[in-house]
Amino acid sequence: MDLLNSKENNINLLTNQYKIISFLVLLFFSFHVVIGQEVKKLTFGEVIKLSEEQSPNALIAKHRFRASYWEYRSYQAQFLPSLTLSGTTPDFSNGLTKVYDSGSDQYIYTSKNTISTTGTLSLSQNIGPTGTIIALSSDLTLYKDIALKLPANYISDPAYIQITQPIRQYNTLKWQKKIEPVKYNAARKTYLANIEGVHISAVINFFSLALAQINKQIAEMNYSNADTLYRIAKGRYQLGTIAEDELLEMQLSWLNAETARKQADMNLRDKEIRLRSFLGYNENIRLELILPDKIPNLQVDVKEVLDLALQNNPDILNQQINVLNARSNEAQARASKGLNASISASLGYSQQATDVNAAYNHLSNSQLVSMQFTVPILDWGMGKGRYQMAKSSLELAQVQANQALVDFQQNLFLDVEQFNLQKYQVETAAKSDTVAMKRYEVTKQRFLIGKIAVLDLNDADNRKDQNKRAYVQALEDYWNFFYNIRSLTLFDFIERKPLETDYDKLLQ
Repeated sequence: MDLLNSKENNINLLTNQYKIISFLVLLFFSFHVVIGQEVKKLTFGEVIKLSEEQSPNALIAKHRFRASYWEYRSYQAQFLPSLTLSGTTPDFSNGLTKVYDSGSDQYIYTSKNTISTTGTLSLSQNIGPTGTIIALSSDLTLYKDIALKLPANYISDPAYIQITQPIRQYNTLKWQKKIEPVKYNAARKTYLANIEGVHISAVINFFSLALAQINKQIAEMNYSNADTLYRIAKGRYQLGTIAEDELLEMQLSWLNAETARKQADMNLRDKEIRLRSFLGYNENIRLELILPDKIPNLQVDVKEVLDLALQNNPDILNQQINVLNARSNEAQARASKGLNASISASLGYSQQATDVNAAYNHLSNSQLVSMQFTVPILDWGMGKGRYQMAKSSLELAQVQANQALVDFQQNLFLDVEQFNLQKYQVETAAKSDTVAMKRYEVTKQRFLIGKIAVLDLNDADNRKDQNKRAYVQALEDYWNFFYNIRSLTLFDFIERKPLETDYDKLLQ
């Protein structure tokens, strides 16, 4: 028996030692993690500022604007003179070719075995309104007939002007000049709207973590209170002043509080990781948030908001772009179903010689005029069908743009009314939070002196927690609607000025 007791004592001793060692190891690693992390205490304003400076969403908006900028620059470059060097080397041909024989007044086929090299330097300019292309060119060709074994021949065109004028053709540059400036203006405003979208995401992530912090504090407070009340209830039960069901109710509250505390801790870590990732921080940063203690005393006017939104909202501009694109497609389909022609004319000088220097002496005049045309005679209604489809698409785009404008205005009215209501909601939630906390403290004291039952205490406790969370939710709703109004109007109603940014800095 003594031997058995001795073994049990040894087992208990080893178990206790193991628990102590495990506790020390856990404490060491927990301490190491805390020491390795930098704690950043951030206000709401700081999170908003950081979100537009370093969040991945802000960087995505920046790169999208850059792409739109270079697209616009490419469009502008079409209206500037362009200098190009082109050539063909080598151009080898061996076979039969069709030539005109003046002696027999007919075409004959003769063998051909030639090699040539051509280089052309051309300065060209597009004329947008008319679609005209004007080019000043210079070219040199080295030509050798291998079959005839003649010396190489240099053919020069030192300078000639060429003009190409489309007739009744779709003018791409004309329509781009109508569409591309609107697209770039929309891209600038879209960037500002996207940054406001980043702000809205920052609001959501900020208050998600803030609410998690509040829930953690509530859970810790509730656990401490439940533990105290449970111990008091056990003492009263032993004295016979409360029934067993009341004791069990207090024990259940204590167990639930412990579960809620662990769940709140897990939720807090999850929300912190999300905000940390959103702001571009690594795992070495711990975040603690400071709730805003006040909101702007701001009410907005519906008419002013509507006027600003119609001027600045990129969605309105995108609807205009859709209609312009549909008009462009309709014009292209209309042009393709009838006569298409173009006239080309060139005027310059040319010469040929077996010596390259001689090819630039004693130049002779060179003129060329040509007209190309296309007239669909039998296309089985294909051109007409394309035109009718493009015309129908234009009408659809106009209807959709009008409907989108109506929907936008109606939604905007609701957004303004919701925002103007939020200030009252926040004030009411703050008062309710204060009253609920005071009620809980009074109820708790009355329970401690045995004046009320445990159910009344639990009700006061739940109301306290609900009103604290409702206050945080009211703050989140206020700032969500605030930045939503800013994104719709691209206007700062606090500073009373349009939203702006340094676009040149974005391109660096």
